[in-house]
Amino acid sequence: MDKRFVVVAAILMYGITAYFSYGFFSPIIAKSGQANTSLPVADTVIEAETDSGEFTGKKDQECPLNGEMLTAQHRSNWEKRRPLGVMIENSTSARPQSGLTSADVIFEFVAEGGITRFLSVFYCKDAKFVGPVRSARMYFINELQGFGNYPLYAHVGGANTPGPANALGEIEKLGWANYNDLNQFSIPYPTYWRDYSRLKDVDTEHTMYSSTSKLWGFAAEKRRLTDVNDDKEKWDDGFTAWTFADDESNKGTTTAISYDFWAGKASYSVSWTYDATTNSYIRSHGDRVAHTDLNNKQSISSKNLIVMFVKESKARDGYEGGHLLYGTQGKGDALVFQNGDVTKATWKKTKETDLVRFYDTSGEEISMIRGQIWISGVPTGNTVTY
Repeated sequence: MDKRFVVVAAILMYGITAYFSYGFFSPIIAKSGQANTSLPVADTVIEAETDSGEFTGKKDQECPLNGEMLTAQHRSNWEKRRPLGVMIENSTSARPQSGLTSADVIFEFVAEGGITRFLSVFYCKDAKFVGPVRSARMYFINELQGFGNYPLYAHVGGANTPGPANALGEIEKLGWANYNDLNQFSIPYPTYWRDYSRLKDVDTEHTMYSSTSKLWGFAAEKRRLTDVNDDKEKWDDGFTAWTFADDESNKGTTTAISYDFWAGKASYSVSWTYDATTNSYIRSHGDRVAHTDLNNKQSISSKNLIVMFVKESKARDGYEGGHLLYGTQGKGDALVFQNGDVTKATWKKTKETDLVRFYDTSGEEISMIRGQIWISGVPTGNTVTY
């Protein structure tokens, strides 16, 4: 037999076998809760798109998620897609993170061991890098459910121990798995990639990145999810946004805010300084170290800083890292910082699919100042200093 024919046949057989092996085993790996650490490493070829915050032009288009006024180019982009939640970690090894300044809304809760994590919700702007991307948690899923029909959810695995904190089980139950759920375990390179040069001398678990354009592109091409699904249902059918307001001309005098999530975890303490010039709150962490975005070297700042007090409990599911539960459905106390003032408020989220809302002492819903909204879920009983 011609040896060349044998070699070619062997190569073809290997390729076919590898293809079907991936298709068979990747869902199994996805359910195992173990990260894929063998992804290709990024090099200079993987240079994602520029941040859409760099678009120029008249800003007369209202972002549906946070009311920020943006350009017609921004709107042309966002009208073709749906909200995207990305799990971005906040361990000290993950700093500075990439993409936080481009998010429309950010939720912050402790993931485990007093270390917080961010659900960064993107829709109106792009980020050329997002990450480091980490694993899913139940309470972040619950908050993301408030952003319309089948919001995209980007993460690397998740809590999967049987019990009340089983995030991957919740994703299955909601019908998100292999649909709007963008779990890295079942999505190939180059939608996600490991970048060992972006943050120096960090362990592998702190090296997973993507970009918003790659995630939205994968969802459109492989999952047929744009602003509509295959049934022509729009993501915002039934969605009611927050109400929005312009900056107040008279600024308040509440200029310094600080709080802890867990006692004894100083690296994850947070402080915010109000800047009247931009009418925004500038974030620092730890010992008042400026919190910046690696994409643009800018300080993280938000027009709305909200502390919602939530009941924290242990899942007690046997996971050695200690999975947590937060009562993100129902109602509780909150503090809303806007325009240099503070409002004592109540947060409410009646159904899983409701967007959490905030009400003043007279029962009126509080409008969001146009721009980024940052919501920190702090254990009930903690002190906020202002």
